[in-house]
Amino acid sequence: MMWNLNRHSDVPLYRQIMEWIEQRITYGELPPDSMLPSERKLAEQLDVNRSTVVQAYDELRAAGLIERVRGSGTRVRSNSWNIDAKRTPNWREYIDGGMLPPSPPFIRRIRDELRRSDAIIDVASGEMGADMLPQEEIRAILRDHSFDDYLGYCDPYGYGPLREIVASHLSRSRGIQATPSSVLITSGSQQSLYLITQCLLSPGDSIAIEDPSYCYSLPIFRSAGLKVFGLPVDEHGVIPEAIVDLDRKHRLKMIFVNPNHHNPTGTVLEHSRRVTLLSLAERFGIPIVEDDAFGLNGFGTLPPASLKSMDGSGIVIYIGTMSKVAASGLRIGWLVAPQSIVDRLSDARQQMDYGHSIVPQKIAAHFIDSDYFWKHVDKVRDVLQLKRDLMVRALRRELPGAVDFHLPQGGFHLWMKLNSPVNEAKLRDEAMKRGVAFVPGCVFGSASGYVRMNFARPYAEDIERGIARFASALRSLTEHP
Repeated sequence: MMWNLNRHSDVPLYRQIMEWIEQRITYGELPPDSMLPSERKLAEQLDVNRSTVVQAYDELRAAGLIERVRGSGTRVRSNSWNIDAKRTPNWREYIDGGMLPPSPPFIRRIRDELRRSDAIIDVASGEMGADMLPQEEIRAILRDHSFDDYLGYCDPYGYGPLREIVASHLSRSRGIQATPSSVLITSGSQQSLYLITQCLLSPGDSIAIEDPSYCYSLPIFRSAGLKVFGLPVDEHGVIPEAIVDLDRKHRLKMIFVNPNHHNPTGTVLEHSRRVTLLSLAERFGIPIVEDDAFGLNGFGTLPPASLKSMDGSGIVIYIGTMSKVAASGLRIGWLVAPQSIVDRLSDARQQMDYGHSIVPQKIAAHFIDSDYFWKHVDKVRDVLQLKRDLMVRALRRELPGAVDFHLPQGGFHLWMKLNSPVNEAKLRDEAMKRGVAFVPGCVFGSASGYVRMNFARPYAEDIERGIARFASALRSLTEHP
């Protein structure tokens, strides 16, 4: 098979294979009823995972070009040359169109591999592992509380009692003076960001985000037609003085920051920089969106302050979530903003889904308001610190001198610099072959030669094996490139 994949392309490998086979069928090089190589054989020939070929074959079958024949293998369909006569829709055109662009290829490839194989150790996904979820607490809430409320559409602002509890919770834990009317319940941080970008900004507006930032991996900014500019981040967090030049050149409409246990670097924004950031935003009249997903995940006795608690001018829109302290599957988050903003976003929310389901909102209300909550938060912090320490020890043992990293004091992530140049796509593929998934730094912005690892997702007993597999993949490219 005289053809090579382009491993530097943004086009996923499975799609390159699919398009290549489709082209050979169209040109008559693979006539009707001709047999295709087995998935395993083609994977060996192209030096890819078998799951990549499986996905390509699945797409071709869905398009009606090939079929599986029991006992024989996979062949080109008998009517494949006549497929245009049936006026089959060009689904590729639809897939490539639309307002919301697909996730970056790196991210899609990682998700596909994790979905197809339970054997891969996952240090890529941005969520907690199953060992940290409040299963017993949720079961107790379901057992002890009746759920006989009206099961119709919920208030688009969110379940009233939950909004009251969230306002009280934020006052106690984050120093934020919010009222229930200033709280909007969402399905998580990403929905909050989506509502903000779609309702408060217009195509062509300029915004600033941290660089690196997980925001670079989100397609919602591109779908809104926004111009995105980066604010540099160092070991003390975002450098706010860069706002002055950016605003002079581009007239910023909004600033997005993740100041506490920043994703991906794990840094905490230094207090003096918080003061400067707020001062500059007030000076230029630029709203700040504070994503505080990891605010309660610190390993110290006191969590770092929120920007919103320091906001004397009402310029900060605050985003929080239960995903990083309780369970992402509850799909509960919140947004705190001036009531006029909450009114606007809740109206858009109603157009989207008529409000969130009442059931998880009631569970969340009981959980946050119970004795379980802070005990669970303490448990999460302890397990996170244990897992971080296991990952750090494994990296120092397996890759001495090969990587550098800042020791995070909370959150989920370890941001690591590779001290030798390496092709990130090849490193990802080599790691996958060995059974570990991570996220290359290029996904998060302009930085190259970096890796983000999530120590929250894997079980503690899998962390050392995962790092050993990653180290083996890295050595295979740096010692014998």
